Amino acid sequence: MTNPLDRTTRLVTVFGGSGFVGRHVVRALAQRGWRVRVACRRPDLAFHLQPLGRVGQINAVQANLRYPASVAAALHGAEAAVNLVGIMHQSGRQQFDSVNAFGAGVVAQAVKNAGIKQFVHMSALGADAEAESAYARSKAQGEAHVRELVPHASILRPSVIFGPEDDFFNRFAALARMSPVLPLIGGGDTKFQPVHVGDVAQAFARLLDSEVPDGRTWELGGPEVKTYRELMQTVCTTIGRKRLLVPVPFALANLKAFGIEVVNSLSLGLYPKTLLLTRDQVKLLKTDNVVSEAAKSAGTTIEAMGIAPDTIETIVPSYLYRFRRTGQFENKITA
Repeated sequence: MTNPLDRTTRLVTVFGGSGFVGRHVVRALAQRGWRVRVACRRPDLAFHLQPLGRVGQINAVQANLRYPASVAAALHGAEAAVNLVGIMHQSGRQQFDSVNAFGAGVVAQAVKNAGIKQFVHMSALGADAEAESAYARSKAQGEAHVRELVPHASILRPSVIFGPEDDFFNRFAALARMSPVLPLIGGGDTKFQPVHVGDVAQAFARLLDSEVPDGRTWELGGPEVKTYRELMQTVCTTIGRKRLLVPVPFALANLKAFGIEVVNSLSLGLYPKTLLLTRDQVKLLKTDNVVSEAAKSAGTTIEAMGIAPDTIETIVPSYLYRFRRTGQFENKITA
C-alpha cells in the first residue's frame, strides 16, 4: 500500500459525499492521505465533514447531476472519482430514472471526458434490468451507463447498509417504539446480508488505494444472512421491547402501500417517514438481498478485499440504545 504521506497531492472527487455512506467514505479516504473534494447540491450543508480530515484536506463544492457542466467542473484536477449519488424513494423531481440511471451516466461521461482512470460507482445488490422493482431496474441502468462509458470502473453492490445514521435499523426501532405490532411483509422470509457502513467505506478506499483500474463488479455483504423476521426480532431484543410480529401477504402489503402513497401525495410529502411504505419497496422484498454464489466463486466479495466485516450484534446495539425505555441508562435488555 502506498504511504499516505506520499498521496497528499492526489485529489479524489466524491459525488454525494455528504450523505450517510458518503461521510464514512470521505473519512476513510482522508485517513489514507487523499485530498477529498465533496461534490453535492448543497455544499453549505456539508460542513460536518471538515473534522474528518486535516485543515484544508476536505472541501465541498456545488454540483448537480442535472447540469453536466457543474459535474465536469467538480472533476477538474482530480485523479480519481467516486459516485455515491442515489435515492431509495421517489419524490418530486427526484426520480429513479433521473438520479440512479441518468445521473450515473452523467458522472461517468464526465469521468471519461476528464480521462480519469480510477472510478468507483456504488450500485446495489439486486440491481437487475429485468427486475419487477423500478429501483432495481434503475440501478442496473446506471451500471450499464458506467460500463459503457468507463469500462475500467469498479462497481460496488452492497446489501442493506447499517450504521449510526442508517435508515434501516433506526427506522424499525422507531416503529417498534410507537407500535405494539410490526408487520412482516411477505411473511418475513426475505433474506438480507446487512453490511456495516464502515466496511463499505473501506472497500471504496482499498479500490482507490490500489492505484490500478479494476473493472469488476463487487458484491458486499456482512458475515451473517438473516431473514426479515430475524432482523425484526434482533431490533426488538436490542431495544428491550416485546412486539407482535404479524405476517402480511404481499398482495395486502401492496394495497396498503398504495393507500400510503395516496395519503403522502395529498399531504404534500408530510406523511411520517417512519411509516412510509411504497409499492416498489414491496416488490423489492420479493427477492433475497444476499451475495451471489457467482461473486463468491469469482472472488469479488468484501472478504476477498481482505476486509473482515463487522457483525450486526457488534455495532447495532451501540446506536439503538436510544430506543430503549430508559435509553442509555437501561442496563438490562429483556427479550
